[in-house]
Amino acid sequence: MTILTVRNINKRFGGLKALNEVNLTIEEGTVHAIIGPNGAGKSTLLNCFIGRLEPDTGTVEFNGTSLLGLKPHQINQAGVSRVFQTPEIFGELTLLENVMIPAFAKRDGAFTLNAWGPVRGERSLMERAMEMLNDVGLAKKANDVSGQLSRGDKRRLELAMCLVQEPKLLLLDEPTAGMARADTNNTIDLLKEIAGRGITMVVIEHDMHVVFSLAQKISVLAQGTVIAEDLPQNIKGNPKVQEAYLGGAHL
Repeated sequence: MTILTVRNINKRFGGLKALNEVNLTIEEGTVHAIIGPNGAGKSTLLNCFIGRLEPDTGTVEFNGTSLLGLKPHQINQAGVSRVFQTPEIFGELTLLENVMIPAFAKRDGAFTLNAWGPVRGERSLMERAMEMLNDVGLAKKANDVSGQLSRGDKRRLELAMCLVQEPKLLLLDEPTAGMARADTNNTIDLLKEIAGRGITMVVIEHDMHVVFSLAQKISVLAQGTVIAEDLPQNIKGNPKVQEAYLGGAHL
């Protein structure tokens, strides 16, 4: 069953055409990677999925419903969550408080920091947030200030913030960027476990070790256009992909 359908997406910034007639189909319960060189339009495409950017033309449908014109929080409420290239957390708050904020937003549709007073009294949400921190291996740091975390732990915290919203579709923009190999491998194992729950994932990643460890299907963007879409084993040997993505070197 198809969960996300993208048809004929175009996006221009002044004289630059960032996306050119992009078409994608994401199947439910799969891990779908989007790869390509810097400037290929990968993050721009994700921003069109979540309402941060409005495409000039084309359609984006999630579970048969158009996402165009919806605000980011409405798309999030529909079941789409995103892990950003640079972790977006509340650095002055504890890990537990960070995860409780999206838990409130999922339940109530909105959350304001000036209503912070009664948060700790919300026992059920607190327990749910702790479950998510445990899932990503951060339960022991629940009361630490999140701004002091390592980059790898900030990534895991952001994952917990997404998972507490019970997304149907999880978008990950370079989830292992800046990580040492050990942290990268731990993150791969975590993402495999998350995928095992049936959560559909779209992963943008430059690290081919991550891509080929996770993806069941790969789309390749170059200069804003999808130049190939295939199974990982076929993408590896595709000469057009090798030329566009690695200047002719093998993946």
